[in-house]
Amino acid sequence: MSQDSFAIRREKLVKSISKLGLDGILITNPVNVTYLTGFTGEDSYLACGPKQAVLISDGRFTLQIREECPDVEAFIRPTTVRMPEAVAKVVRRLGWLQVGFESESLSVQLHSRLTETLKAVNLVSTRGVVEQLRVIKDSEEVARIREAVSQAERAFTIIRAGLSATQTERQIQNELEYHMRRLGASGTAFPSIVASGPRAALPHAVPMDRPVENAPCLLIDWGARTRGYCCDLTRVLLRNRIPPKLRTIYQVVFEAQKAAISVIRPGVSAAEVDRAARSVIENARLARYFNHGLGHGIGLQVHEEPRLSPASKDILRAGMVVTVEPGIYIPDFGGVRLEDDVVVTREGCEVLTRVPKQIEEMTVPI
Repeated sequence: MSQDSFAIRREKLVKSISKLGLDGILITNPVNVTYLTGFTGEDSYLACGPKQAVLISDGRFTLQIREECPDVEAFIRPTTVRMPEAVAKVVRRLGWLQVGFESESLSVQLHSRLTETLKAVNLVSTRGVVEQLRVIKDSEEVARIREAVSQAERAFTIIRAGLSATQTERQIQNELEYHMRRLGASGTAFPSIVASGPRAALPHAVPMDRPVENAPCLLIDWGARTRGYCCDLTRVLLRNRIPPKLRTIYQVVFEAQKAAISVIRPGVSAAEVDRAARSVIENARLARYFNHGLGHGIGLQVHEEPRLSPASKDILRAGMVVTVEPGIYIPDFGGVRLEDDVVVTREGCEVLTRVPKQIEEMTVPI
């Protein structure tokens, strides 16, 4: 990602904070620091204002900062200077009197120390200022998510081809994550979920050391992280002889997801997209078994804004990338969830995922 891209993001941030009457803002969320500078280390804050951006870090990251964000000034604090004092030095030098801080990531202890150190400065709580910028992905961000999707899909194809009844849930998880890394992913977006039979009724099941054996269904929720960006996919593999009840549930989830994706476009409310899927499940009299929101944004984190849920106030805009993941989970029986990653375009939307999901395409000979 070019340094110009990060500079443009910082310019947008400056416009946002100027509307709040702030001289500058202290960015303490490490994901937001990465978004604004390209720096991927830890224990570093960014002081960002209209004339200057200063990355406050320590000697461990001197060379890394030079490599990753050469256009950003660095304040490398000596080992004898603690972070609150380093922040105070930078703020005083910049002459800021109204300074925003990220209320969701700045600790109470650090806030207290900054208040004591910067007595003449008014610290102003802000929330979601950078996150609102992150909601809209540029073309390079979408390309990285698309790359992560491709690596995740190829890894899934490999483990599906080699699936056997003697494999345990944990073995499948480990192999899936190994192949994502082997195919170029820097890591996983989250610990993969592999749940067979009745355990598929647990939306966030932790894989166990139990063979999948004759389970009628195998739910796999996985995602790759590639060059900082995440994807998030779910598929359910089925045995050749699909129980009628499971076939019905699968088809309802399939139709619910299709209905939701069909209404995604700029200007539509996130709640309306959720409603499109939920209505299909309600009409099948299975509403009580769909117990979570329809989806969420993805990007540098696997869970970002916007939220697709009944309570969401978000309005979809071009450039948002969201998951669409309806599910039905029946205790002591099993569950089905289908999840795809979708980018909102100017004309409507594009499904980034290409893994098959028609019920006939999901059977495996185990």
